[in-house]
Amino acid sequence: MNKRQLHHLWRRFRVLKPWYFLVIAAIAGVVCVGAMRSNYQHMVKLREALYTADQNNGDVTKALNDLRNYVYGHMNTNLSTGNTSVYPPIQLKYTYDRLVQAQGNDAAAQNTQIYTQAQAYCEQQNSTDFSGHNRVPCIEDYVSKHTTTAAIIPDGLYKFNFVSPKWSPDLAGWSMFIAVMSTLAAGFLFVIQRWFKHLVNS
Repeated sequence: MNKRQLHHLWRRFRVLKPWYFLVIAAIAGVVCVGAMRSNYQHMVKLREALYTADQNNGDVTKALNDLRNYVYGHMNTNLSTGNTSVYPPIQLKYTYDRLVQAQGNDAAAQNTQIYTQAQAYCEQQNSTDFSGHNRVPCIEDYVSKHTTTAAIIPDGLYKFNFVSPKWSPDLAGWSMFIAVMSTLAAGFLFVIQRWFKHLVNS
């Protein structure tokens, strides 16, 4: 390629200015920051909706799925707020406590029924014992063999930690992509134009 061709190409190429891309990068960066802030604020709303459902015995499953899906699909929605935060950050305390209470109530109801069954059983075994003196050991033995204890519910089943992606295909993600690519384009254009200018002037 001779100098005349280089000069012609240079005249057409120098119309593009690196600062054009820097302006685009700055605008995209502002949009990205705003979108990421919006992502976080929406996550906080979903988290509060989950806490409310947990406390008020609402639809915890739906609220939990809404929060999980949003965090997994959007940048800047991590639930942890620092080293001093409770971990895992989502703990459904009220739901867990209600289940433990329900298990305890069921066990108590079954044990009451077992005691009634023990009385009936021991009356049949000692039908001639009108004082009931001999029935007491029988009842105690029957109850000890059939007593139900509440099942232990692992609390880990009601603790959650959702991690947001490093990049997501939403407004925040695409504006970040544009900002990065525009910055790279500005740098590349600056280098190429200096190289062209050097060739033309040499």
